[in-house]
Amino acid sequence: MALDHECTTMPSPFPGMNPYLERDDVWPDFHHRFLDRIAEAIADQIDPRYLVKIEEHLYVQDSPGLPHRAGPRADIGVERAERGEGPAAGLAVLEAPTRITIPWPDVETQAYLEIRDRSSRGLVTVLELLSPTNKGRHRDQHVRKRDQVLVSTASLVEIDLLRGGEPMPSPDRPDCDYSVVVSRAEKRPEADFWPIGLRDSLPIIPIPLRAPDRDAILRLQDLFHRVHDAGRYARYVYDTPPGPPLCANDARWATEIALASPGA
Repeated sequence: MALDHECTTMPSPFPGMNPYLERDDVWPDFHHRFLDRIAEAIADQIDPRYLVKIEEHLYVQDSPGLPHRAGPRADIGVERAERGEGPAAGLAVLEAPTRITIPWPDVETQAYLEIRDRSSRGLVTVLELLSPTNKGRHRDQHVRKRDQVLVSTASLVEIDLLRGGEPMPSPDRPDCDYSVVVSRAEKRPEADFWPIGLRDSLPIIPIPLRAPDRDAILRLQDLFHRVHDAGRYARYVYDTPPGPPLCANDARWATEIALASPGA
């Protein structure tokens, strides 16, 4: 007979975003699971004339002012070529005077969603679940990719559930902990904005398609609870404080909720 705890669901104990999921050692898993769940929710609603695909941005650290990540060899160095190594004796070889190590570029990938027209493969909507990569050291590259969408005929949806990092550019963006942006191609430069506080429930948002088709709908809080349960986060995320740190009042509030959470 199955044990009770094996069939007990564990939705997030927080009313909205769970700040413990923002930690560096938790976020990548949550990002992957949440994006998958969002893709499934959209695909269940849209007409077969559309495709929902998970794609990846490729970010390469090419700034001369920042260090490169070391590859399997040491960082840039020079060593003398030793005689007796290499091609078999008797073959004419033009030997280089020295050998160097080429530093590997710092490459990161970041998943996002595309909705495309099934027939033409034309891009309809891009959905980004922002990450420390988007908002951190690869922010400039991400903003350039974002700008390419904004000047196209595709709509853009940005879901930002991270307090850390620099928000995406907007001159009149309200101050908030988290946010959702829905930029419809036909209404630019104006966009719909959902400011979300730490203690607010995540909103229900539209996902634009092509007129005259109706929007798909994402019930973010419901999806979030399902992901929290599937990820079994209650078993381990409350061992250490949230990151980035909360202010004193919010930290006390979050700690009380975490300690009362089943499985904590």
